[in-house]
Amino acid sequence: MTTIRGARERARIEVTAAIKDEARSQLAAEGAAKLSLRAVARELGMASSALYRYFPSRDDLLTALIVDAYNAVGSAAEQALADAGPAGPPVRWTAICTAVRSWALAHPHEYALIYGSPVPGYNAPQLTIEPASRVGLALISVARDAHHADGLALPPLAVELRPEAERLASLFAPGLPPEVTAALVAAWAQLFGLISFEVFGQFNGVVEARDELFVHAAKRLAYECGLLDGRRT
Repeated sequence: MTTIRGARERARIEVTAAIKDEARSQLAAEGAAKLSLRAVARELGMASSALYRYFPSRDDLLTALIVDAYNAVGSAAEQALADAGPAGPPVRWTAICTAVRSWALAHPHEYALIYGSPVPGYNAPQLTIEPASRVGLALISVARDAHHADGLALPPLAVELRPEAERLASLFAPGLPPEVTAALVAAWAQLFGLISFEVFGQFNGVVEARDELFVHAAKRLAYECGLLDGRRT
């Protein structure tokens, strides 16, 4: 019985992977808004009723693809952070940013699914929040490590923004100064704005030295978050 159950589980894993692979092909060809369970089933030679046993609706399949994409870019960020080892905070920060950009350029359609225009009629469920936070948490961890090592210079913070910065710090980065948290949120948005300009073609015919521009911009974001090369004196 255990052998039969194991074979069934393996078969389900394989079919689920095949469904998601075909769905990703549809994303590349048609975009997320036109994703169709019937079309996926047809391409796989499955009856629609059989596919519904794996994904009861289009939204369930979209959610699975979104979670996979967030986890993939999150894993890339975390691996880059681990590979950077004991390097200084700006180096670790830039390694994360570069890994996220590399993933996005290698997977533009999956990037568009999670950072592009919202899919009409789709509302992401709560289970997407944790995977979506992985890149941000990796960046926060660099700032937190620097803070503990006395390697942060507090960015300026407008008086009128302090209540919001304190709220953000309590939600996302407990223990970090509000000044740093506000800068981190802005840097997070700017990072993905820079990547999106490249992925979605706004740099075409404008920026040629894109690697150099990106590294320069990532280092500036680190500086604006108060990350230093060494300890403060």
